[in-house]
Amino acid sequence: MNALPQEATRVTPEEYLELERTSEVKYEYFDGEVFAMVGASLNHNRINRNMIQKIGIQLEGSPCEALSSDMRVKIEALEKYTYPDIAMVCGDVNLEKKKGLDTLLNPIVIIEILSKSTEAYDRGTKFQHYQLIPSLQEYILVSQHDCRIEKYVREAEGKWIYSLYGEMGQSMTIASIGCELLLSDIYYRVEFE
Repeated sequence: MNALPQEATRVTPEEYLELERTSEVKYEYFDGEVFAMVGASLNHNRINRNMIQKIGIQLEGSPCEALSSDMRVKIEALEKYTYPDIAMVCGDVNLEKKKGLDTLLNPIVIIEILSKSTEAYDRGTKFQHYQLIPSLQEYILVSQHDCRIEKYVREAEGKWIYSLYGEMGQSMTIASIGCELLLSDIYYRVEFE
């Protein structure tokens, strides 16, 4: 999804959560600003569906689960709330429960499907912010415009190792949850421009 800044005055995290509780629109929050989430393209939706389905099948019977873009994630170090396209968690699910809302605190994997309007943000500032989540082990960026997936894996020393996948015949392993995905499955029915 794409975020568009709102022309509102600065708000507190509590005011943001109250807005989230009463609004039909999803918002992200950072540093007193709220950003409305706008609709996604057909390619974006197909990639999201394909990944959730394939990951879900592989996670049956495991302590891990994949959560869709409706699961809000909090970066506690920044008091930032965001909606990744897919968040995965294993074992105990740690939630912040405020204003009757659930917010995930301990994702292990975050996947963002890139759009032209958010790609630079997803690669830069947003990734820097996600790195502040202690539980996060893998960050995956999926292009919706061509066959290209970039994966970052956190090493024990806090270093991030980069891998690139760019051919339909390749498979990508998400080691922290024990899944392997074929790029041809991720991009099933996706039409590149």
